[in-house]
Amino acid sequence: MLSRILSFLKFFKSRLSRQIALWVFASILVIEGIILVPSYFRRENELLSQLEQVSRATVDSLEFLLQKDISDRTFLEEEVKNITQDSQVVLGLSIYQANGQLIYTLGEAPEISLQQLKKSRIVHHHNFDGKRYDIAWTERHFGGDYILIVRHDASTVQPELYAFIERVAILVIIISAFVTSVTMFFLGVTVIAPLLRLRDDLIAAGDALSKDREQPDFYSLSVKRDDELGELMVAFNQMFHRVYKEIAQRKQAEEVLRAEQEKSERLLLNILPAMIADRLKQGHINIADGFADVTVLFADIVGFTEISSRTSPEELVELLNKIFSAFDRLSEQYGLEKIKTIGDNYMVAGGLPLPCTNHAESMAEMALEMQQEIMKFRECDKPLNIRIGINTGSVVAGVIGTKKFIYDLWGDAVNTASRMESQGLPGKIQVSRSTYELLSDKYLLEKRGKINVKGKGAMTTYWLKGRKL
Repeated sequence: MLSRILSFLKFFKSRLSRQIALWVFASILVIEGIILVPSYFRRENELLSQLEQVSRATVDSLEFLLQKDISDRTFLEEEVKNITQDSQVVLGLSIYQANGQLIYTLGEAPEISLQQLKKSRIVHHHNFDGKRYDIAWTERHFGGDYILIVRHDASTVQPELYAFIERVAILVIIISAFVTSVTMFFLGVTVIAPLLRLRDDLIAAGDALSKDREQPDFYSLSVKRDDELGELMVAFNQMFHRVYKEIAQRKQAEEVLRAEQEKSERLLLNILPAMIADRLKQGHINIADGFADVTVLFADIVGFTEISSRTSPEELVELLNKIFSAFDRLSEQYGLEKIKTIGDNYMVAGGLPLPCTNHAESMAEMALEMQQEIMKFRECDKPLNIRIGINTGSVVAGVIGTKKFIYDLWGDAVNTASRMESQGLPGKIQVSRSTYELLSDKYLLEKRGKINVKGKGAMTTYWLKGRKL
C-alpha cells in the first residue's frame, strides 16, 4: 500500500502534473464558490427571518399600542418599556409621526433614516458590521399616523454564517482533493509517466547528436499506443533518424563555412582596422571619425621609376612586396595603422582608430627603423634609399564607397605630411613643426630652415636624425 502511495506521489514531481492538479483543484473550488455565494445570502436571510420571528410578539404588541390613542406621552413610555423589557433581541426603537417628528426613542437608536421610508412599506436594514438589524414599519402599514423602527441584536447571525461557510468549505476541499487525486492517478498512469519517459528520450537524443554517439535504446521504441501520444513517439523516432543521418553532413558544411569565414575575417582585417571592420559588420554605412591629434608618415622609394624601367614586372612586384612587408611588420610592432600603398609610396598613421598619447614617438621609431630596413635591399649592387615625411595634426578618417573600399584619411595634416615627403631629400626624415614639438625632448632633430610648401607657403621643417642618448 505504501509503495503505491509513493509511486502516485512521484507524479507530482512533474511541473505539468502540478499544473494540472492545481487547475483541476482550482476549477472545482471556483465552481463550489459560485454555488456558495447564493447559499450564503440565502442562509443569511433565513437567520434574519428567524430573528424577526423571535421578536414578532414584541413587535405585534407595539403595533397594537400604536393603533390606540397615545397622546399621553407618560403612558406611551411606560407601555413601551413594559412591552420590550422581556425581549432578548430588541435593543432599541424609535417612534415617529408620519410628518417625521420624533415621538419617543428607547435604547439604541436605529440607523434607518426617514428618507429610506418614503417609498417603502417595510424596510429592512442590516448594519455592515453584522451585529445590528433594523426593521421599519411605515404609517401605510399601521393604517395610522406613526412610523415604528426597531433595532434587533444580530450578533449571533455572523458566527452562525461563519460556521456555515466553514462546514461548506471543508466539504468542498474534501471533494476537490478527492476528484483531483483520482484525476491525477489516471493522468499520471496514462499521460504523465509516458511523457516523462519521452522527455528522457529527448535528453538522450540530444546527447547522442551533440556528442556523435550511437542511437540510444529509446523507451518510445518499445511502446505501442493508438492515441496522440503514440503518434508523438513515432514522430519523435522518425525525426531522430532524419536528424542523426543529416547531422554529419551539416557539421562538415559548418566546418567548411567556418574556414571560409575565418579567411574572410583575416582578409577584412588586412584591409581595415578591427574596430572599423566591426562597425561595418554591424551595418554602419558611412563611417567617418574626426581625430584631433594624429601623426601621419609618407615614405617613397627613391628612383623607383628608373628601377621599374629595367626590371621585369615579376621581379618588381617581388621587390616591393618584400620592402612593404618589412614596413608592415614595423607598423604592427609599434602599434601604428597602415593606411595604404600607392605605387612605391607607403602611408601609415598613429593615434587612430584608437587615440593614444605616444603616436609621434612610435612614428619616429618606425621611421628610423625604415631607414635601416631599406638598406638591406639592393638594386644593381647599390642599396635602395627612401624619402620620409612626417606631420602631426587633425584628420578625418573613414570608409567611403561600397566596392573596393579602404580606410583612408583626409585633411590638411595628411597633405602636409605628403609635402614633407615629396619635398624631402633621399635618406632623410623630414618632420613638420608640430611633430618637432612632440619629439624634441627625446630625439635629435636638426633644423632645415624654411621651405616653400605647395598650398602652405613658407614652413620651417626639421630633419629627424636619431634618438638622444
